[in-house]
Amino acid sequence: MATWKRTRGFWVSIILAFAFFAVVQWLITSGTLNIFYVNTLFFMAINVILAASLHLIIGITGQFSIGHAGFFAVGAYASAIMTMKLQLPFAVGVLVAGVAAMLAGLIIGVPSLRLKGDYLAIATLGFGEIVRIVLLNIDYVGGASGMTVTHMTTWPWVFACLLITIIVIANFTNSTHGRACISIREDEIAADAMGINTTYYKVAAFAIGSFFAGIAGALYAHHFYIIQPSNFGFLKSFDILIFVVLGGLGSLSGATISAVLLTIVSTFLQNYPETRMIIYSLVLIFVMLYRPTGLMGKKELTSLLKWRKTAQGGMNHGSKNTVA
Repeated sequence: MATWKRTRGFWVSIILAFAFFAVVQWLITSGTLNIFYVNTLFFMAINVILAASLHLIIGITGQFSIGHAGFFAVGAYASAIMTMKLQLPFAVGVLVAGVAAMLAGLIIGVPSLRLKGDYLAIATLGFGEIVRIVLLNIDYVGGASGMTVTHMTTWPWVFACLLITIIVIANFTNSTHGRACISIREDEIAADAMGINTTYYKVAAFAIGSFFAGIAGALYAHHFYIIQPSNFGFLKSFDILIFVVLGGLGSLSGATISAVLLTIVSTFLQNYPETRMIIYSLVLIFVMLYRPTGLMGKKELTSLLKWRKTAQGGMNHGSKNTVA
């Protein structure tokens, strides 16, 4: 019974998630959702995966990375090579995309351990640009003209990858490993003094975050038919960074909410790219002025619900005369 009380919220969330999946699947198969809304839904889910993966690196571990589009690109091109060049199944392409991006995360993570703050940001930005320039000059993947990819991304694939990403990152954050990463974010010197292997956890955060960014790249590549190096420039890295900062550094719920909201805004303003960037800038300015910690700060939706229940319970108990 005690185990059920501890895990009740998790299983209720899973049931609601599968109910949402079933409803959306019915709307897609019945044709109620047209291609525009399906594309928006898929792009929204991909952005949530990207935001959650960067949330682990920046929000939880405190490593300021602005080269996440590089891992996104590695996953997209790795999966496209698997399916289009080597004629392997889509499942293999998705897995290889995650592994290739994770290896890229290890490559950038290990040499950059001595760097912090702005210097780490510059190093990761350089990595993202190196990936883009390399892809521009490789004829095997189409160079600047890009690579045509068969449509293989379906709603079950998108939902499964999104659900796994959220579950893994949420459970990692709530585990002892996640607390070690949070201690590094708060004070790396103190964490090292307490015996936490800061090197291991910083590399692990880069590896896990880049793995899921690669998964998002595979879904993206096999949904939009063509991938080009220009799709993965530094502006894409800043878009992902905005999701995390706007939602609140340290809040997975906040990153998810901001990714959904900004994807909707971006989709409906796609014919006005200049206006979109102006709105992005205004939103960030207002958030930094009136909500410096982001929409959710470091809180999660579950913690807010628990706080509300505790507050109601406190009010009920307050009506009784008790002796401490």
